[in-house]
Amino acid sequence: MAIATINPATGELIRTFEPLNDTEIGAKIDLAQQVFLKYRHTSFETRSHLLSKVAEILEQDKAKFAALMTLEMGKTYKSAIAEVEKCALVCRYYAETAPQFLADNSVETDASASFIRYQPLGIILAVMPWNFPFWQVFRFAAPALMAGNVGILKHASNVPQCAIAIEEIFQKAGFEAGVFQTFLIGAKKVADIITDDRVKAATLTGSEPAGASLAAAAGKEIKKVVLELGGSDPFIVMESADLELAATTATSARMLNNGQSCIAAKRFIVTETIADKFEKLLLQKFQALKIGDPMSTDTDIGPLATPNILQDIDSQVKAAVNNGAKVLTGGNPIDDRPGNFYPPTILKISKDNPIAKEEFFGPVAMLFRVKDIDAAIELANDIPFGLGASAWSNDESEQKRFINEIEAGSVFINGMVKSDPRLPFGGIKRSGYGRELSIQGIHEFVNVKTVWVK
Repeated sequence: MAIATINPATGELIRTFEPLNDTEIGAKIDLAQQVFLKYRHTSFETRSHLLSKVAEILEQDKAKFAALMTLEMGKTYKSAIAEVEKCALVCRYYAETAPQFLADNSVETDASASFIRYQPLGIILAVMPWNFPFWQVFRFAAPALMAGNVGILKHASNVPQCAIAIEEIFQKAGFEAGVFQTFLIGAKKVADIITDDRVKAATLTGSEPAGASLAAAAGKEIKKVVLELGGSDPFIVMESADLELAATTATSARMLNNGQSCIAAKRFIVTETIADKFEKLLLQKFQALKIGDPMSTDTDIGPLATPNILQDIDSQVKAAVNNGAKVLTGGNPIDDRPGNFYPPTILKISKDNPIAKEEFFGPVAMLFRVKDIDAAIELANDIPFGLGASAWSNDESEQKRFINEIEAGSVFINGMVKSDPRLPFGGIKRSGYGRELSIQGIHEFVNVKTVWVK
């Protein structure tokens, strides 16, 4: 895939970029290592000041950064604004909390003094996706840089201007050149970079194949990797739920980022007693969504990021229908305008449909009916993924069962699955391993050093 900006709303090629050659890559890694040897000794006070400045720049220029995201990958401008604001939030969060999270932790032993010290590892490689081109990067960079590491970013090839802008933000804030660098390279160069002895670990948010590839390459080098991969999150609705609120939230949860989110609700599992009512509500809300220019403030659904994603979604829907699924709304690409547009779609589907265990990375909801809570939990867990789950019930005993029995990295009761800097985020099963955010996230890329003094 060429490194280029292509407007997904129009198909227009805006700008192309020449990827770095091996010599340029080597020089950038050299710089990162040289800077790390100095940066690791900076104080928390210094790092906090710099990261707070990053937050200020994000807030001051959020309109510019939001427009850039919308141009490159098609998310609505209003959601892009919210994304930039969330990036500022995570920067401020770690600027404030990192000194506490990384403070020496004394442990009473037979020594005169014994404690745990957290120290940076060095250069961390971040392989990041296009769907949240700012957020995914900043949720890695904020804790990594506060811990004293330096970062190199291999961003998705369709958001190069976002990648460049992010590096510029860190430099404008006062971070020394080399503390955070963007590498405009193709995916094939990632394996070579992780084999460099100076690169100590990696993190990847993306597809299962991409995660497996990086994990294999890192494994050969005995290097740590954090992976946040795909998901097909269940959204369970029980009889005791507030159905109006559940249907409203379900629409937002499925249509997040034009449906292109790992943690979007994708499988709607509804008990038979209220299934007809919920289906009617969901259908009304899906059909009320406005599709159009993502820069317009009244647009709810913009284009998919690439023509290939559009093709994949269309193929999946057709395969589902061929195996017995019923289309309640949507179901075909929008061909009366340029760009990669696909309408909000609801598939009434059975658990035996072969497509039911796949991830739909677009605005397609799968609607299942189940007899009771036992069947709901069984279906929720009958999937290779385990990223997040949302369950709707006002019955305390049901809530406890969902919390204890659903196999996922997070369970939200009567709310939409979302990331929050204050809470750890990540998955199990084929959704990946390791955690981002909160104290667990900043501890992923440090040496947890035991110190014992006689």
